[in-house]
Amino acid sequence: MKKILLNGEWSLAEAGKEPMCPVTVPGTVLSGMLEAKLIDDPFYRTNEDDTRALFWKDYEFDRCFDISEEQLLEDKIILVCEGLDTLADIYINGTKIASTNNMHRTWKLDVKPYVHSGKNDIKIIFESVLKYIDDYKYDEGKEAKFIASGAMKGNQVIRKAHSMFGWDWGPQTIDAGIFRDIYIECYSHPRIDDVIIRQYHGDDVRVNVEAVLTNVTGNNTGEYIIRCSIAESLNRSNRTDADKNDADTAGIAHSEIRNFIYNKSQETYTGNTEFTIENPKLWWPNGYGKQPLYTVTAELLDEAGNVLETITKRIGLRTLTVSTEADRWGNEFAFCVNGLKIFTMGGNYIPEDCLYTRINRKQQEFLLDSCVKAHFNCVRVWGGGYYPSDEFYDMCDERGLIIWQDMMYACNVYDVTDDFAENCRLEAIDNVKRLRHHAALGLWCGNNEIESAWDHWPDFQKETPYLRADYIKLFEDVLPKAVTQTDDQTFYWKSSPSSGGCFDFPDDDTRGDNHYWDVWHGQKPFTDYRKYFFRFCSEFGFQSFPCLKTVESFTEEKDRNIFSRVMENHQKNDSANGKMLFYLSENFRYPEEFGQLLYITQVLQGMAIKYGVDHWRRNRGRCMGTLYWQINDNWPVASWASIDYYNRWKGLHYMARRFYAPLAVSMELDDGNADVWLESECMQDKKYSLELFVKDMSGNVLKKSESEGTVPKLSSSKIYVGDIGEFTDRKYDVFVEAVVTTEDGECLSDVEILVPYKYLELCEPDIRVDVEEHDDHFDIRLTGNGFIPFVEMYFDDADVIFEDNFFHLTGTDTKVIRLYKNEIIRGGFKDADDLGSRLKIRCVR
Repeated sequence: MKKILLNGEWSLAEAGKEPMCPVTVPGTVLSGMLEAKLIDDPFYRTNEDDTRALFWKDYEFDRCFDISEEQLLEDKIILVCEGLDTLADIYINGTKIASTNNMHRTWKLDVKPYVHSGKNDIKIIFESVLKYIDDYKYDEGKEAKFIASGAMKGNQVIRKAHSMFGWDWGPQTIDAGIFRDIYIECYSHPRIDDVIIRQYHGDDVRVNVEAVLTNVTGNNTGEYIIRCSIAESLNRSNRTDADKNDADTAGIAHSEIRNFIYNKSQETYTGNTEFTIENPKLWWPNGYGKQPLYTVTAELLDEAGNVLETITKRIGLRTLTVSTEADRWGNEFAFCVNGLKIFTMGGNYIPEDCLYTRINRKQQEFLLDSCVKAHFNCVRVWGGGYYPSDEFYDMCDERGLIIWQDMMYACNVYDVTDDFAENCRLEAIDNVKRLRHHAALGLWCGNNEIESAWDHWPDFQKETPYLRADYIKLFEDVLPKAVTQTDDQTFYWKSSPSSGGCFDFPDDDTRGDNHYWDVWHGQKPFTDYRKYFFRFCSEFGFQSFPCLKTVESFTEEKDRNIFSRVMENHQKNDSANGKMLFYLSENFRYPEEFGQLLYITQVLQGMAIKYGVDHWRRNRGRCMGTLYWQINDNWPVASWASIDYYNRWKGLHYMARRFYAPLAVSMELDDGNADVWLESECMQDKKYSLELFVKDMSGNVLKKSESEGTVPKLSSSKIYVGDIGEFTDRKYDVFVEAVVTTEDGECLSDVEILVPYKYLELCEPDIRVDVEEHDDHFDIRLTGNGFIPFVEMYFDDADVIFEDNFFHLTGTDTKVIRLYKNEIIRGGFKDADDLGSRLKIRCVR
């Protein structure tokens, strides 16, 4: 097979006009115009408004390409477009060959009748999606009134990422273009059309792997051979020195397991072969084991043994499903890996940028590595964005991050015509075929929040029965059939939240998954989390502002008030800045300056999510998972993200590193008692010793209790009940600290207070800092003078990831925080003195 790559330089123009600039493909209208400096940064101040207006126009992309006489003689000349956004008319040498209408599909088009040897021209005209929506003709009773928060009316009538039309955390940047690879394939031989891989696990000593291959014949007669093999695959992402020799050997230990041969006598041919893997290395999620991977290779050979085509799929040997078994609380909802039910810990992922061509491997690696550092074992790909690249899923395989994969439908009312249903069906097949083999793929989910919306959201109740019937058609019939017929190995869930579909009380907290938003949208206190014992909480969140450096990237100094026009433009959730002030008023005193206000909202965000996670982890067994909203941003904004647009960790992400740790300690203060809990996702029992302190604001110990014991693996245990009733009269100047030390020296701690922080009589903080440099890291030694809550370290002129941050100093002991040199993201330090002189510290006081 011969391939003509069409990536690279194209010309960009308004349709029918002279070219205005070059554009590098993969590229879009916005990426080309930004590179040519024809428009200003759409993220700066309120430039979003001007950017949105650009997309009332049509745009064309144009370039030439060469085809040789030899290539022209091939039976098939196929144009492959992996990502066209969205309404595209494709012309070859002036002839329109096709129109496309779905950015989530890969389009394969026969262009042999339209090309000739030598120079050829390809032009792709992208129609304005805004005009398309404006002109869309609804049948009677089918025009939806509902508009998702922050979005534009009508975004649901087109198969384009919904969030490109805005969301309650993102701008309305729209865009159009060729956002993934585009190329031409020339061939005459048969093609390997599909490879389905199934696993059969009998016991721990062997796994049978079946490969089912579908082959589409070409025009040539003769005999062809399909050769399959399986071999251990080199996984560089999580290797340790101890693994190195073993992994290197595994990486080159390819062997042919079995051949099968067919004679060309029919249009398509399906055959299968099976491998038996002795002593398999099982794939585990992050925190439960390693992530060994295997590569299945299928090769198409001609009679002479020449390899005509090679298809590779990298897999992990594991069983992975969702258990919904009945129990004393209803029906559980638990990821079950290799027979083990795990407590799922993670967050919700959205596209990393509004400009999809700026999303790259380096950016995704940073994000997913950050998830691993915070002990995630799962990432939910939310249904209002896009299906990420193959590399994204490869990286999740390597890092042990289970993927909860939404189909790309969210918070919308759909007019499901026959054409729309078929487009959605083909989109599902396209993406399921692409992704189904991944070790990390944990479940397919039909949509985000739409079943729940039809069940009880007030605005949905105003929609017509015709549109409600369309929901049933698309999400209870078309999509489930398309997905399960294409992938019969992966668990399918019809909606999130749901109890299983058919509007059967989708928010039931005795079965299925739940989204919980009364803390935040309902302005309920953090304590409200404790009223709910969800089986799996797949969405809950709390907003914060990004840090001052990020705010400075889109504001002028005069804008830096949270109720300014610019700051509210970078806040897409109605009244949310006021909500943050409400929660601030309930917990803290008002800050003295803008940067402190941004900081304290991050503290609040971390406190809120910790409160929920601690509660649900304490109820392991009844609840088996939490995925907070959200991990990342797609532009600089106030949002629910724990990592901002510039990859700066907010306080929440540092706190997640503690509350999602395999072994975590938490406390509940109730009726004069301090209940201490240990939550364990460890694969072994853990011996521990506990010290429970009551201290005054200067860090003096007023009472100390001790205990020791063993926490069972994969459990949650109340390990101590401490009587603190005698200190209720001193509630303004005492705090409670639990310190747990494990037998292998790990030290964990948690702090609780008896009144809101705003009422505490905190001392004036005095923190002494010493910095020591070592070969690969700096040690930052902090010594305080009492209780100094939520200490944040930061730099005005550098970005780093500290070993810990947003932590408490609880006395006069020295706390050592490590900064590894490879965790310095931007900027650098000459030596320890330079770091120490530039380090800044703030805290609640």
